[in-house]
Amino acid sequence: MTTIHHKQLLQEHVSMEFSSSTTHVQTFSQTTKIVGEEVVTSKSSSTVEFFSLVTRSSDIPPGESVPEFVEKPHPVTASEGDKAMPRARVQGNPKPNIPWKRESGIPIKEAAKRYDDSINKEHVLNLEPLTSDDSDNYKCIASNDHADAIYTVSLLVTEGQEKMDFKKMLKKRAPPAPKKKQKKGIGEKEMLEILSKVPKKDFEKVCMEYGFTDFRGLLKKLKEMKKVEVETIRILKPLEDIQTKIDTTVVFDCIMELKDPNVKMIWMKGNEPLRIQYSLGKYDVKQMGTKHMLVITNVNMNDADTYSLVVGDKRMTAELTVLDEPLKFLGEMKPGKVTERQTAVFEIRLSKKVPNFVWKFNGKELKRDEKYEITVSEDGLTHTLKIKDARLSDAGEFSAEVGDLVQKAQLTIDRIPIKFVRTLKNVRVKERSRACLECELTSKDVTLHWKKDGQLLERSTKYSMSHEGKRAELVIEDALLSDSGEYTVVAMQDGDPTEYYSTAIVTVEERLATVKSGMSDVHAATGSPAELCVVLNDEKVEGVWLKDGKEITDLPGVQIVKQGAVHKIIFPNMGPEHEGKYTFRAKGAESEASVFIADPPTIDPSMLEALAAHPVTVKVGHTANIKVPFRAKPLPKVTWYKDGVEVTEEERVSMERGEDQALLTISNCVREDSGLVLLKLKNDHGTATASLHLSVLDRPKPPQGRVEFLELSGSCVHMKWKAPKDNGGRPVTQFIVERRMVGKKSWIKIGEVDSKFTKFSTNKIEEGKAYQFRILAVNSEGVSDPLETDEVFAGNPIEPPGLASQPQVTDVTKEAMTITWNAPTQDGGAPVLGYIVERRKKGSSLWVPVNKDPIQDTKCTVDGLLEDTEYEFRVIAVNKAGPGQPSMASNSVVAKDPVKPPGLVQGLHVSDSSNSSISLAWREPAEGDPPSGYILEMRAEDTKEWSKCTKIPISGTCYTVGGLTERQKYFFRIRAVNEAGVGEPVELDEGVRAMPPPAAPKFDLSARLKSHMVVRAGTALCIHAAFSGSPPPNVIWQKDGIPTKGRETITKSKNHSQFLINSTKRSDSGVYRILLQNEFGEASYDIHVRVTDFPRPPTNLQLFEEVPNTVTLTWNHSPDVQEDSEAHYVILKRDASTATWFTAADHVFSNKYTVTGLLPGRKYYFRVVARNEIGDSDPLDSKDTWHVNKDKIEDLSAKLKPYQQKDWRHAPRFVTPLKPHTVLRGQDCTMTCAFLGNPRPTVTLYKGDVNITANSKFWYNSTSGVCTIVIPTCTLKDSGEYSVLVENELGKDRSSCALTVYDKDDKSILASVTESLQKSKYLM
Repeated sequence: MTTIHHKQLLQEHVSMEFSSSTTHVQTFSQTTKIVGEEVVTSKSSSTVEFFSLVTRSSDIPPGESVPEFVEKPHPVTASEGDKAMPRARVQGNPKPNIPWKRESGIPIKEAAKRYDDSINKEHVLNLEPLTSDDSDNYKCIASNDHADAIYTVSLLVTEGQEKMDFKKMLKKRAPPAPKKKQKKGIGEKEMLEILSKVPKKDFEKVCMEYGFTDFRGLLKKLKEMKKVEVETIRILKPLEDIQTKIDTTVVFDCIMELKDPNVKMIWMKGNEPLRIQYSLGKYDVKQMGTKHMLVITNVNMNDADTYSLVVGDKRMTAELTVLDEPLKFLGEMKPGKVTERQTAVFEIRLSKKVPNFVWKFNGKELKRDEKYEITVSEDGLTHTLKIKDARLSDAGEFSAEVGDLVQKAQLTIDRIPIKFVRTLKNVRVKERSRACLECELTSKDVTLHWKKDGQLLERSTKYSMSHEGKRAELVIEDALLSDSGEYTVVAMQDGDPTEYYSTAIVTVEERLATVKSGMSDVHAATGSPAELCVVLNDEKVEGVWLKDGKEITDLPGVQIVKQGAVHKIIFPNMGPEHEGKYTFRAKGAESEASVFIADPPTIDPSMLEALAAHPVTVKVGHTANIKVPFRAKPLPKVTWYKDGVEVTEEERVSMERGEDQALLTISNCVREDSGLVLLKLKNDHGTATASLHLSVLDRPKPPQGRVEFLELSGSCVHMKWKAPKDNGGRPVTQFIVERRMVGKKSWIKIGEVDSKFTKFSTNKIEEGKAYQFRILAVNSEGVSDPLETDEVFAGNPIEPPGLASQPQVTDVTKEAMTITWNAPTQDGGAPVLGYIVERRKKGSSLWVPVNKDPIQDTKCTVDGLLEDTEYEFRVIAVNKAGPGQPSMASNSVVAKDPVKPPGLVQGLHVSDSSNSSISLAWREPAEGDPPSGYILEMRAEDTKEWSKCTKIPISGTCYTVGGLTERQKYFFRIRAVNEAGVGEPVELDEGVRAMPPPAAPKFDLSARLKSHMVVRAGTALCIHAAFSGSPPPNVIWQKDGIPTKGRETITKSKNHSQFLINSTKRSDSGVYRILLQNEFGEASYDIHVRVTDFPRPPTNLQLFEEVPNTVTLTWNHSPDVQEDSEAHYVILKRDASTATWFTAADHVFSNKYTVTGLLPGRKYYFRVVARNEIGDSDPLDSKDTWHVNKDKIEDLSAKLKPYQQKDWRHAPRFVTPLKPHTVLRGQDCTMTCAFLGNPRPTVTLYKGDVNITANSKFWYNSTSGVCTIVIPTCTLKDSGEYSVLVENELGKDRSSCALTVYDKDDKSILASVTESLQKSKYLM
């Protein structure tokens, strides 16, 4: 924690800045006046302001801050009987807590009030009325999670003491006779003497008591009396000589009265003035009233000198003598004795502070570190040495040395007894396995010995002993039956003769094996490796192998291997001699399996090479036979694939499999049958594949792509194409080029081209004629289909014409329109033959031709249109080369007859108004075509110019004009507008003022207004009402029908009003009414307010028993419960063995209640609490516990008469066993069971293996064969298994159940409890 502290000396007037505020610190002073023989002490007007900040952390999260005083409290000086109200405004995040305290530690008197001013957001301390005892420094402490900000101010109460002295004086002067007669006999001189000691505010009252009526005259004479010359400096107590010791603090003080408080004062040492401000706290000057002091701290020999105080022309001197004492030890160091790992402490005190003090251990100087903590007291005299975590090595001689002085003491360390954290556990192992004994101790510095049956064991290959840290281990390798016995570990430590030991039993059992994983049949190819494997459950067991029932001793090519518990027989090179039935036998285990030879499919590699190198070739329409020989056992599955797709049998495809070959036959081959053919052979032992290529020969495909004309002129045609995509399996030898004239059917061969070239030129054409060309590819199998060109012209090419101009639409009617346009600027090299006109509906993408044949003119009338449909038009020019690009679309035009302007607007009127807006409404014109909008204009009363209310026409038939001047008169007019133009204006009959329409007051019940309120005494009552009305209504607040007056604060506005009482009392309860009135009506609303507080507690709790095993409680009523119909009592009980209270009853309205359900043999405390809407009262507890006696159990067996004729005896058995229980922590649990038995069985209770029959924690009762167990106020430790054992001489029986105790927050247990409830299990 960091403390930031600011101080200020009065003499130097030093100020410091912190948290954007200036802190002034002044001192509280005493003034002493001597009047006659009596000494009167009063507080002077000196004040104190002091600020400090104590921070808790240096890291403050973003958005948070330490407390800060926005408005600081100020020092207060007031007279007795007045009031003082220091106040402060504080900010900080989190929000600070603001208590007030007195610096002297005296509690603030009960009459003082602390409250928060919610309006000014200030924290106020109200002290009223003031007495002299209230004088003190008062702290305002603002605290949050980050810091404490403390602002201290003084409260000075004046003139209270003088009034008391005046009363004493009156008592001395007044004889026992009646006072009024004695007061009348006082003269003017005595009266002036009395008034000189009385406060000004009491002058008139005292004069009237003594019968003086000339009040003003006495006042003038009193002022003249006080004009007396006073001595400039009057010394009442001079400085005195002082003797002191080193390292102490001394104070030189004197008392003097100064006429001039600003007279210069200088403190001097010898003949040099003291520089107080540069002394770093060595010197300090203080003043308390007329007392002046010089404080000297940490006195040393250099401070011995003469000290003087020079005041004006006067000087006071005193001598400071410093005594030096001899250095010595004040006491002796005592020897120390601690247990290992504890902290040892040595302490010694010196007669004075020294700088060269040292601690030593066995003559070696000690320094402060983690092991040794060396501290010195604040006065520097007491030296302390702490030896942490003491060990044996720390035992020895410790000494304290300073100069030649030495003190010595011995430190003794006791060892910590060894304990076994984990003892040896009994071990049971199989023969020839490894046995391990482990234990863990509390210390690692120990010596260990192991024994077997009392004999010391030595480390050997048989016994392996390890000791690492606190853990010890004994391992018995390859244990035999003879290794069974009792093993003991003995632990000892240095400095401790005690032997600590732990014992366990080791049992070695005979070993038998079982098959963990048996053998399975093996199929292996000739020459390949194979193996059989058996896994036993024990690696220590041996076994033998048999083939066909005979033990294998010498079988060529076979290896027998054992790897732990795994036994194998391995065949490195499988042959026919290895086939047969194999058996593995071990002690207690046997497994069998057979070995078979199996070869995977194989194909001769030379055949694979031949198939890959020479494809199978066949002509279209012929049959392809593909035959592949193979070897395999068993015969494999044959699968054929063509280009990665499995081949299936169909009309043209058949597949056969022989003993040594696979055959695929494809009849009527087509070109598409060409491709990669794959054969896959597969059996259980492997796979084989063969691939080949099938080629089906055919004529080529046509040449590719569109023929490109490199030249088209009247004398030459030059063309280009691409080779065929498929050559039919044979190379293309040449291309044949043919042509024909457009309109003729016969083709003429015009040339041949070698297959290396794909270009051709010819001059066998006529200019201007249209031709078609085709190209055919040729291979050894025939001629391909032709690639034909489009019709082309021989000669200069003609382009389509350019764009016509954008069409213009005129003469619009509902059925027809006239379209005009201009010819295109570019005709494309040939004259324009005509125009095609197209139309479409606006928004559609479909253009429809208007004419079939081109129009010669540049004008066209389009008819057959749909009325009120919007159309667009475009024009396309046509020449010999064909149609050109369409022109830009015309502007959209609606097919309808011409539109008329709108008529006059109907029914213009005002629909609503406010202080800044006017709403208007109207109807459409009755004449003319329908309008598309309205133009609304207005003008103020003082202007003649009309201005538009909107920039664009209004689409609806109503509009609100805003931004108007309150109560200003405005005129409005409106005109309708459509495509044909603007109609004539219609003006409102008269001007309209911007003000709301008259309305009676009305409450806004959707706001925070409530009809009933409950307020805690001392807190604020705030009622906020929202309302409306025009003009704004007058607001009147009433309480119980009478207008309120007194402590409330009422704020009002046009539409809101708030009623506030900062600190409520119980007398503020009642019905509050808010009344609204204006010239158009009134309205009221009632709020029922009840001021209450925490109820006072009941008294005089009495306990007695009216009914056995119950307790009746009576008490005296709480006054608040009798006055409040909603208040009631809560009864609680607590078992004396626990600290948890449980509710016995709630909503008890009488002062008497009987508590039931108490457990016999238990002690209880009881508590009564009064409760209302605010909360609970202080509890009323029973002083002593109440003991519930156990019921006496009657032994009915003594009354039973023996039946001689028949032996009814039988062993005990349970008729109804215990059942599982799940209970909430803190609740009681009751478990029951029923049993039969003769003779009567004895009952014993167990929790786990622990007998709890005599445990006072558990209460049980066994009567007539029914046993009841009660566990009161269950805790989590009570969870576990509980059982009841019943036994007699003929036998015994036992019943057990599980108890689960859970917390409310244990979600997993709650889920299981819910599930058990659904399954109808028991829940206690």
